[in-house]
Amino acid sequence: MVLVELSKEDYSSALSQFSEVSFTQSLEMAELLRKRGFKVRFMGLKADGAIQVAGLLYSKAMAGGQHMEMNTGPASRDLAYLKAFYQALQAFAKKNGALELIIKPYDTYQEYTSEGEPASQERRDLLVTLTDLGFQHDGLQTGYPGGEPDWLYVKSLEGMTAQNLRKSFSKKGKPLANKAASFGTKLRRLKRSELPIFKEITSSTSERRDYSDKSLDYYEDFYDTFGDNCEFMVAEINFQDYLTNLQNDLGNLGVKLSDLEEKLAANPDSRKYQNMKKEYQAQAETFEKRISEAKELIAEHGSEDVVMAGSLFVYTAREAIYLFSGSYTEFNKFYAPVALQEHVMLEAIRRGIPTYNFLGIQGVFDGSDGVLRFKQNFNGSIVRKMGTFRYYPRPLKKKAIDSVKKLLGRS
Repeated sequence: MVLVELSKEDYSSALSQFSEVSFTQSLEMAELLRKRGFKVRFMGLKADGAIQVAGLLYSKAMAGGQHMEMNTGPASRDLAYLKAFYQALQAFAKKNGALELIIKPYDTYQEYTSEGEPASQERRDLLVTLTDLGFQHDGLQTGYPGGEPDWLYVKSLEGMTAQNLRKSFSKKGKPLANKAASFGTKLRRLKRSELPIFKEITSSTSERRDYSDKSLDYYEDFYDTFGDNCEFMVAEINFQDYLTNLQNDLGNLGVKLSDLEEKLAANPDSRKYQNMKKEYQAQAETFEKRISEAKELIAEHGSEDVVMAGSLFVYTAREAIYLFSGSYTEFNKFYAPVALQEHVMLEAIRRGIPTYNFLGIQGVFDGSDGVLRFKQNFNGSIVRKMGTFRYYPRPLKKKAIDSVKKLLGRS
């Protein structure tokens, strides 16, 4: 067994043989990392006449040496080869001046139901493989340690069609999707020149939720690199069209109510017709309220299309990924994020992609995680990854540098 640096072609060929590969291990991500100033290497473990393990290793200079990292990797043909790969990678990191080597494996530690109940056994052997080699484990954590999740919400799209997708949503998710579809929301893929629209959405959301947003040039680099394998999508609404639709619906309801009145006149004791009248009257009141709100929205926003929310979706052969998103809270009642989620799943089905990865949740199941509650509407399941592992080829040098940084107030 030997660790080798692979060409793009050999690396891509190896990944195509593996069943579980994160999009962050792709050639597109390698190119994006290069654009962001990292040095990228395609590493593979060759054994038994084939590449058994492969991963994207990126590095950047830091005080005292190199920071090397493999995020959501490596991918493998057989887990039995992982120990040899990690051991060889340690030697490679030390030889090439690494002060630290960070590994964030993509292998699943445990599976859970949508409600957070364990659905498989823990894979502690995966942890031991790394810790026995001298990697320090940050531990099994909840939340977003280092800004990245270890808990992912996923949905299988196997056997799904455009016609039955919505039926697969949860009891709460189905009516939400129906409501979102009733407002006349328009979904549109942004052009590169329109990325400032997406940036405005994510900036507004990051300020509200207190997390760090990506820069506009990052989104531009992402757009250029991933091409047709990504979509910067926005959900828009035209409030003048929305008002017209409401008025038409109210008019149609009025015709139904008029017909019902005639039936009630002929059958005054009919409980069925009386209940229908109450239902129609309640619907009419709802339409009238929404018409009044629509007129206020037109007064505020005019009759042009208005952006309500945006999402960045990524497509690979194995999964579609929900990467970044944002929304304007004043439009929450139109459920634009629900419409965007249904769009990406429909697009994944159209492309023949078997899995939709909603990405991160906190891994807390006491009802406090609003992100989880939203994703549960689509009736998926949960996987827990292994977390972060750190290896220091020259631990004394690392400790000395950290001490100096602390003295200088840079830690």
